[in-house]
Amino acid sequence: MISACVFAVLLEHPGSPIHMTIESSLLRRALAGLAMALTLLAIIFSPLGQRSGAHLNPVITLNYWLLGKVRGSDALAYVCAQFAGGIAGIFASDFMIGFPIRNSAVNYAATVPGSLGPGGAFAGELFISFGMMFAVLFFTNHPRWAYATPFVAATLVALYITFEAPLSGMSMNPARTLASAIGASEWTALWVYFAAPPLGMVLAALIYTARFGRNSVLCAKLHHDNPRRCIFRCAYREQRTRAAAA
Repeated sequence: MISACVFAVLLEHPGSPIHMTIESSLLRRALAGLAMALTLLAIIFSPLGQRSGAHLNPVITLNYWLLGKVRGSDALAYVCAQFAGGIAGIFASDFMIGFPIRNSAVNYAATVPGSLGPGGAFAGELFISFGMMFAVLFFTNHPRWAYATPFVAATLVALYITFEAPLSGMSMNPARTLASAIGASEWTALWVYFAAPPLGMVLAALIYTARFGRNSVLCAKLHHDNPRRCIFRCAYREQRTRAAAA
């Protein structure tokens, strides 16, 4: 959230030198997408991200709980931490940045429907949430391509911010949207961001498991190839044990 607010100010505040230099809103969104993609990669590969699985999004956590990979108590703790972290990030940004973050062009990086209204925002959030979850499931559970999962997720974030943001602000994440809404006191169509991402990600999981089977989902970590202990109901250990025995 701090990263989102900082780059929103740098790129969208009318007094920012970057904003005044780059007239194209598409190019500014592309730069924002790149910044957030790099932020995601930094979190995933950080020691804390390697330990936690770097979910960041309560919908991803709840989806893995439905798939049987996350214990109920862990899922509840994750969701509470994700909402608390998002809100804390907004208050920290307000404290560090001050007035520029409150400018109407920045507005705490709030996600609100674009020119197509709530319907367009709902469709956009549904599509991008479906795409993200299906990609994460496909790559994390593919033995040859699992290592690429963080880079695929980061690429999708960059593309979504660049091209989908005019529809919905590009959230995919109820915790992220609620945090900005609290800071900005902006509650426009909040239901979109609590309804579309879960629907899109659950549909992605249903289609994935219908095609590849529920047992093909190995773990809830986005990046498993690291030395940190895995706290999930992880099938990688069994897979490696069988490989070692063979």
